[in-house]
Amino acid sequence: MRVYNTKHFLKILVSLHKSDTLKILFPTMVLMGIYSYGIQYLEIEYLHLTSKSKVSNVGMIHSLLGFVLSLLLVFRTNTAYDRWWEGRKLWGKLVNDTRNFAIKINVILGDDRKSADQIARYLKYFPHFLAKHLSQESTRLALDEDYSEIEKSLKNHGPSDLIILLTHKLYQLKKEGKISDTEMLYLDTQTTGFLDVCGGCERIKNTPIPYSYSSFIKKFIILYVLALPVAYVINLGLFMIPLTVFVYYVLMSLELIAEEIEDPFNNDENDIPMETIAQNIEKNVHQIMGLKK
Repeated sequence: MRVYNTKHFLKILVSLHKSDTLKILFPTMVLMGIYSYGIQYLEIEYLHLTSKSKVSNVGMIHSLLGFVLSLLLVFRTNTAYDRWWEGRKLWGKLVNDTRNFAIKINVILGDDRKSADQIARYLKYFPHFLAKHLSQESTRLALDEDYSEIEKSLKNHGPSDLIILLTHKLYQLKKEGKISDTEMLYLDTQTTGFLDVCGGCERIKNTPIPYSYSSFIKKFIILYVLALPVAYVINLGLFMIPLTVFVYYVLMSLELIAEEIEDPFNNDENDIPMETIAQNIEKNVHQIMGLKK
């Protein structure tokens, strides 16, 4: 996720980054400018159309379609941001659940530091492996400790396998009398919360916006912009060329931004900083459990 200072608005205004829509759309913006010039030459220079021509009436229909398109884009961007925000709330819940679990297990185990250390390793590794699971990218280099032994035992669904190991350890401690039935009850609730977070993130990851809907909006935008110079070039002349390019840039940028944030787990500049959050969880667990590096 790109970190920035909202007060430096001039720097934000002029800065370009790899996901900036201007860089992505620039080739098609040039084509749109050439197209607008072609329409201007055809209607004014070649056909000599005037404002009394029937073509100028296309503007009325175009204005109506613009209102419909604006409603679609508002719904599109709101839906995409809701998915991004839900993902961020799930990772916030993971932070809280991990802290609560670490505090409780640290108090319950007391002097049994060997068991506490093992459980702490599970807690510290889970967010890293969840980030890896959601983004399908290796995060081993970002880890402060070596978790290779744990990773070898995760064969199927990584986050679930890790919670299985944690649950086996908790029930082993319960059999040894180090954890009571009541304590086991609320610890089990916390471990369920870890998989609830994982399942919620997977639901967002595996349920994209329907293809037909996304495809329709793109086609609608293209057709709307292509009709723009046809409707208004008679009245605006050459000024219609930069206006068409600008309208195309604005509308397609909204669609591209919505596409990027609707899947917030790809480690793009505008996605949720999963690895940063995972490292913070690791530090929190280390501080709570009082472990020595």
